[in-house]
Amino acid sequence: MKKIILTISVFAASTLVVSAQKYMTRTGKISFDASTNGSPEKIYAINNEVANIMDASTGDIIFQVPVKSFKFERELMQEHFNENYMESDKYPKAEFKGKIANPAEVTLTKDGTYNAKVSGKLTIHGVTNDVTVPGTITIKGSSVKLKAKFAVKMHDYKIDVPSLVADKVSKDASITLESDLTQK
Repeated sequence: MKKIILTISVFAASTLVVSAQKYMTRTGKISFDASTNGSPEKIYAINNEVANIMDASTGDIIFQVPVKSFKFERELMQEHFNENYMESDKYPKAEFKGKIANPAEVTLTKDGTYNAKVSGKLTIHGVTNDVTVPGTITIKGSSVKLKAKFAVKMHDYKIDVPSLVADKVSKDASITLESDLTQK
């Protein structure tokens, strides 16, 4: 009987350690700016509904972004974004699945701010490409803050910009990511 209780206790403790290494949120923030000098107004949107999971034991990181949750200043821009550019009904989410590419420089078990590179597969508009994104990971107690800024070439994801507005919409969208994760 003591062996059974000891085995259950060891299993329960190991399960707690494994689950304590996962961090997550459903309220991550991602924004993009596709403005050019010729843009009559800023082509900018923000999304506060980004789901994000990080496994500190493996360095795996996953982001899922509901495309229709990007909010623009003007409703017409949002409509064009969803219908003409992103085809949000056909491709409702964007996703990144990757891993910390420089684990020797990032200590996920110790408080601090670390420069990180995350490599993986980015899927936007039904197209998947390999990417490596620089950013920072800040560990503080039971929370993790992820920050990154990078560019996405719209052509690489088969997002067509009509020639009529080609001088008003950048060919590269500047992406900014901020995610506050808590231990689960």
